Amino acid sequence: MPSSPIHPVVRRFIEDAGSATQSFGLGRVIGQLYAYLYFNQEPRSLDDMRTALAISKGSASMAVRQLEQWNAVQKIWVRGDRKDYYQAKDAFGKIIKAAVLDTVGKKMGDYGALLDEADEHLNRGVEEDRNGHDAYLQGRVQHLRKFQRWAQQVWNSRPLKQMLKL
Repeated sequence: MPSSPIHPVVRRFIEDAGSATQSFGLGRVIGQLYAYLYFNQEPRSLDDMRTALAISKGSASMAVRQLEQWNAVQKIWVRGDRKDYYQAKDAFGKIIKAAVLDTVGKKMGDYGALLDEADEHLNRGVEEDRNGHDAYLQGRVQHLRKFQRWAQQVWNSRPLKQMLKL
């Protein structure tokens, strides 16, 4: 299935989707790849994606795996070809929900670990803190910790889970 030139309207969607996913911290390629697949009538291989979007095969592969995890794309079997082909799904609400659940869950864990690391580092240096800067930083970290605990509670709450139908 040879790839045809990308229509200017589709190119604009690809670029905007990349900017949107990048602004949400998901990476530009994920949005670009999803838009590319969404606007293609035929399933596309990793080679097609790599060529059309001028990205590495590794980037295409990682983005496709992430999109598969969110159930945003599906693998399609093409008769007579051993390559993997993909097609975008259009259940936008389910895709966004999966992406948010995955991303927020990971970010919550990352921020908790960062706060633990900051606490540990600052607690070692407080006794030597002559100008009060470490004590100030500890107070700021504790304020962030309080917020992080509240956010984690909200994230784990029954009403939110029911609203998201987990």
